[in-house]
Amino acid sequence: MFAKQQKIVGIICGFGLLATVGFADYFTGYKVSLLVFYLLPILFAVRYVNLGFGFLMAVLSAGVWLTADLAAGDQYPDVFTPIWNTGIRLSIFLLIVILFSNRKHLQALVDQRTESLRQEIKIRSRLEKELLGIAESEQRRIGRDLHDSLGQHLTATALAGKILTKKLASNVAVEPARSEQVVKMIEQAIDLTRNLTRTLHPLELDAEGLENAMKHLADNVAQAFDVTCRFQQSGAVVLDDPAMSIHLYRIAQEAATNAVRHGQAKHIVISLDAANKSLMLAISDDGSGLPPAALTKSGMGLKLMRYRAEMIGGTLDLQNLPAGGLRVVCIVNPDRKDS
Repeated sequence: MFAKQQKIVGIICGFGLLATVGFADYFTGYKVSLLVFYLLPILFAVRYVNLGFGFLMAVLSAGVWLTADLAAGDQYPDVFTPIWNTGIRLSIFLLIVILFSNRKHLQALVDQRTESLRQEIKIRSRLEKELLGIAESEQRRIGRDLHDSLGQHLTATALAGKILTKKLASNVAVEPARSEQVVKMIEQAIDLTRNLTRTLHPLELDAEGLENAMKHLADNVAQAFDVTCRFQQSGAVVLDDPAMSIHLYRIAQEAATNAVRHGQAKHIVISLDAANKSLMLAISDDGSGLPPAALTKSGMGLKLMRYRAEMIGGTLDLQNLPAGGLRVVCIVNPDRKDS
């Protein structure tokens, strides 16, 4: 109701401005041009009413201008001259209306894009804070792993070595099994170190490529969680971008881990499909899947996967499977140079 009243007021004011300019044009005479002042009611109509009323005001302004000049005593040698002059004025007025309306449209687009950019900055700022929190949590987890697994194992290895050293120093006969046990414990420490290193950075990405890194990931997931996890590939996967490889690896790692921890999955399949200049990474499981609301309002893990997909110019899609379980699909274009 208020908008309608505002529109009526705008129409009345527009006609009032046009009448004012017309009378001023009449009183100043036909030898003084008030072309610029006719733009006031026209632009007012476009700004405060709508585009259609602006076009109407442009036509009326051309008519009022001609009427004021004729009433002020202007004379023409023929009928064609005033029609031509009126047509020129009308063309100028219509052009002004079009340019001003496009300006409004462009301003609206700029405002829309600016607001979208503000929202994206807010989301990225919040995500960066969450990433910092995850990084600190991951550092604490690594510290616990080093202390509980590798640290304790190395302590036990050191004690076994000290016992062996004392026996050798006392010239006590040492069974071969004792020294073999120390060597075995050292080898186990090496394996623990390698496993911890792989969680921080998959060395296979640097040395052997994404395919072998995914194979090792499937083996590690199967061993760590006592589930069935296998890797399959279709087409030749060639990635020259290390950043894209590491993001795809982390997406697969996060999806496979979530499948076990949150979906209680027992069977997981990690697949890479290279076709039509695109690369599709899919992680499927037989777990409990996700509630429909969680597909859009995801947790931090899914936000990170989406963030990683955006970083490499890809898309991430979550699909609940008809038979149960979840399928995470990330599609990227390996030809992208910016990541």
